[in-house]
Amino acid sequence: MIEIIFSILAIWLFFKAIGLAFKLTWGAAKIGATILLAIAVPAFILLAIFVGGFVLLLPVALIAGAVGLLKACC
Repeated sequence: MIEIIFSILAIWLFFKAIGLAFKLTWGAAKIGATILLAIAVPAFILLAIFVGGFVLLLPVALIAGAVGLLKACC
């Protein structure tokens, strides 16, 4: 009889351990994702500013060139 009780307790403990392992893994994944997000978002913002700045640089340069030509001619 005591062997059956110990077997049931061992099986219960096994399932509790698996549940704890899933919780720890999920928590570690969330921590890792948070750290990566904290690094990636500022890098993405800086990249967007630099790429956007270079994309806007051409029209601004063309407008400045046109204004310079108009001032030089008139």
